[in-house]
Amino acid sequence: MALVLIIDDSPTEVHVMKTALEKHGFDTTSAASGEEGLDQARAANPDLILMDVVMPGVNGFQATRELSRDPRTANIPIVIVTTKDQETDRIWGLRQGAVDYLVKPVSETELVSKAREVIGDD
Repeated sequence: MALVLIIDDSPTEVHVMKTALEKHGFDTTSAASGEEGLDQARAANPDLILMDVVMPGVNGFQATRELSRDPRTANIPIVIVTTKDQETDRIWGLRQGAVDYLVKPVSETELVSKAREVIGDD
């Protein structure tokens, strides 16, 4: 099944997303920071990245921009997943290279549906 990399500094959010995705047959891995996420994305070449925005150090927008510009990871779709529900944040994330945007808390149905849609397994 598809591999989803969850980049989020909240252990609770990671647990919730991992549980939902794995329940529906996805393989998952996670990173607790933008820096760790960059390394894991390059090493694991996941099918999808779920990216938090507000993290210490390299934030989600910076990590998204770097991944989308790196030839090794530019083909990996990134979905921004954050509590920020402002139009400017959605637009900013998409400008950095994200393919879509979800607002926390994300329901299991919405998360799995979006993962399938983006990966092309719907």
